[in-house]
Amino acid sequence: MSTVASVVLAAGSGTRFGHSMNKVWLQLNGKHIISRSLENSRANFSNVRSILVINPDDEEFAREALTKDGSLANTEIVHGGSTRHESEYKALQYLKADIESGSIDLVLIHDGARPLATPELFVAIANGAQTHGGAIPTIALDSHEMDTARTETVARVQTPQGFRAQQLLAAYEKAQAQGFVGTDTAACMEKFAPEVKTLAVPGDIFNIKITYPQDLAIAELLVPVQ
Repeated sequence: MSTVASVVLAAGSGTRFGHSMNKVWLQLNGKHIISRSLENSRANFSNVRSILVINPDDEEFAREALTKDGSLANTEIVHGGSTRHESEYKALQYLKADIESGSIDLVLIHDGARPLATPELFVAIANGAQTHGGAIPTIALDSHEMDTARTETVARVQTPQGFRAQQLLAAYEKAQAQGFVGTDTAACMEKFAPEVKTLAVPGDIFNIKITYPQDLAIAELLVPVQ
């Protein structure tokens, strides 16, 4: 059985949401958004390290919120950086010794603002990464959603994104040395580990990212009240 490190990113701000703090600390039907993301990210794994990457300024609030939701005991908190890529890198550096020793086989990286990603999706990504080297959830775009006609298949990419741990760490250390900042995990792997064949796993139309207030309103219709 692979040992999975499930990294949930929550070091951003609430600028686009129009809030004074990161929207992941808002309530979603009785629990904080981030607690739902954390719980789904580890629910179906027997061997898992649960890592939450936060803005250092949010730590006191984070610990209080996770304690209230009953999510703190199983969570390791890491301070993130000013970009998504830097936060990913810092999480990998935190896990470096265990990755290099082989104690962690797979790393999944998930956007904490996607609380509706199901435990089953995390398992599907882990299985794909174990077999192929990497896996990402995708949803094919309809031609009507694009401004220009394309012959190739274009897909919308979601998280979690998963990769074999040692290859992922090596790619991010190469990126760090060259000053590369990727848009997501797969972008860094595509550039610095092109030998890794990333599997496209069917995504979930309900795996929405809470970016604007209307997204939270939709999520509230899809999640039971607790």
